[in-house]
Amino acid sequence: MSVTIYHNPRCSKSRATLALLEEKGVEPQIVEYLSTPPSRDEMIRILEGLAMAPRDLMRKKEKPYTELNLGDDSMGRDALIDAILENPILMERPVVVKDGKYAIGRPPENVLEIL
Repeated sequence: MSVTIYHNPRCSKSRATLALLEEKGVEPQIVEYLSTPPSRDEMIRILEGLAMAPRDLMRKKEKPYTELNLGDDSMGRDALIDAILENPILMERPVVVKDGKYAIGRPPENVLEIL
């Protein structure tokens, strides 16, 4: 079973999700996405796997969201994806992937659905 977690060790929900995975005997590949952001192709797979639009995956209370005016409805999908890739702090976390299934660990128990 291959499991990946896009993880921010400073985030309590991300830490709790990682702990839950480990409690279930899962040793995920940990991607600290703030220092190693996903590629464009990975981001597109994440969005498709979660069935989300880019803005839906964004943390709207983060400073870059306001500074870059990412709430502007005229911004296209590609521009929003670029914004996440250039400012990975915008990505909701943690995202867990197992065998092509995706879940956001908010709450952490959400990831149990894909295990």
